[in-house]
Amino acid sequence: MLDFITWTASPEIYSGFVTVRWYGLMFAIGFWFGYEVVWREFRHEGVPESWVSKLFIYVIVATVVGARLGHVIFYDWAYYSHHLADIPKIWEGGLASHGGVLGIMFAIWLYSKLVTKRSMLWTFDRVVVPVGVVAALIRIGNLFNHEIYGGPTDLPWGFRFIENIPQYLAGAEAQFSVPSHPTQIYEALAYLITFAVVMWLYWKRNEQERPGLIFGVFMLGIFGARFLVEFVKNVQEPWEVEMRAMCGMDMGQLLSIPFIALGVWLIVRALRRPRQPLQYPNKFPEEK
Repeated sequence: MLDFITWTASPEIYSGFVTVRWYGLMFAIGFWFGYEVVWREFRHEGVPESWVSKLFIYVIVATVVGARLGHVIFYDWAYYSHHLADIPKIWEGGLASHGGVLGIMFAIWLYSKLVTKRSMLWTFDRVVVPVGVVAALIRIGNLFNHEIYGGPTDLPWGFRFIENIPQYLAGAEAQFSVPSHPTQIYEALAYLITFAVVMWLYWKRNEQERPGLIFGVFMLGIFGARFLVEFVKNVQEPWEVEMRAMCGMDMGQLLSIPFIALGVWLIVRALRRPRQPLQYPNKFPEEK
């Protein structure tokens, strides 16, 4: 039987003239991977290559701004409403994935109007394919940061973290957390499974010919997993303790419900409509 794992990894890869952190590296690798996958999708379908770089400018800006505002509004408005100058200080921490998704949705709306002149679902069905890997890498970054982990467990793979100890363990004697659920790993695995499914749907089943289906499966997989894992995760803000006591859910679960419902609706809608066959020239067109 495995013993509990004492997680002592440093959040920093290198600290000197500049500080390089695992979280930032995972974020960068994720966006690079996403770019490569979408580039291959767009070439596969013969749409302009310039659409790829434009898409990622929209997505990167929207992810950072949306995730930051999501944390500010959904989790800590009581503080930031009196410290507006601190809102842009993302280097101090505080990003919310639900806010990032809302930001991306707005960016895709603009991108569809100004660049592709196609429906938002056309873009969503392609851009979400690599996002499971991006999300998994970000959760691995959280693991290195000793953050967003779960409550106590006696399971053999429980992790003892050395930073961000919950208040009920704080004190001179609390050098480590009690063995806790490594919820970062739970979510990362769920996101990788979602990635595998949507990759299969796109490349093997051509389900992009059913507008909204791939996007719907992605939303159901990502936010369904998030909803379930939250049951064993520590709350991110102290006021969520009372919220859990009142309704049995925390803010992460409450915010996930609309995305889960959207995913189910998109899947049902797509399966009820006829397939729309596409051409796959597997090359970019010449652009003037």
